[in-house]
Amino acid sequence: MKITIIGAGYVGLVTVAGFAELGNEIMCIEKDSSKLNKFSQGISPIYEPGLTEMLQKHIKQNKIHFTDKIEDGIVFSDIIFLCVGTPQNDDGKADLSQVEEVAIEIAKNMKSYKLIIEKSTVPVNTHQWVKTVIKRYARKNIEFDITSNPEFLKEGSAICDFMNPDRIVVGLENERAKLIFEQIYKPFTDKKVPLIITTPAAAELIKHASNSFLAMKISYINMVSEYLFRQKKLHWEPKI
Repeated sequence: MKITIIGAGYVGLVTVAGFAELGNEIMCIEKDSSKLNKFSQGISPIYEPGLTEMLQKHIKQNKIHFTDKIEDGIVFSDIIFLCVGTPQNDDGKADLSQVEEVAIEIAKNMKSYKLIIEKSTVPVNTHQWVKTVIKRYARKNIEFDITSNPEFLKEGSAICDFMNPDRIVVGLENERAKLIFEQIYKPFTDKKVPLIITTPAAAELIKHASNSFLAMKISYINMVSEYLFRQKKLHWEPKI
């Protein structure tokens, strides 16, 4: 399959390499010229075990293409993953300016059906807002779907996590999008990896719930560790 990925940050670059490894042809859109220069040499600007080697292999095989022209990526494929940054503002809310910028560009350049997939971590119901933005700027009578496909990658093992997921969560609203996702993730479902189909809002919430649960487990075990340390410090006696 041909797949377009917008954004070559941590999530985007791992997604590029992973989908290429599964046999797809990938076009990655990245506006940072310094990153593009490194990519052309097969060099990853981030360290992740196996990532550089995977990129170099598939660039040589002409299965990965990098460009700063978003219009080329929109023409290249009907499947578009949004992997742009959503940093936290001073007020704690997610900055969705990059998502909005990309949504407008997709709307202005698409001439046929597109499956637009949120991969970035976004607030619940962002899919509805993205749909509104695209409808505002797109030509009339061009069909598209907005879906959510959150990532669950850990730094240091992201390539392994991508290639060996314990579940794949997809939020969509119709059969057309479902059939495309089933084709995208067939290499995994053939290995009995669960493909969890839900609504876009539920998929967005699952990502936040997963992150929150992980944070809670870390906080809990740190609290237990601190308690045990204090108890040991109070009652510890040297063995003679």
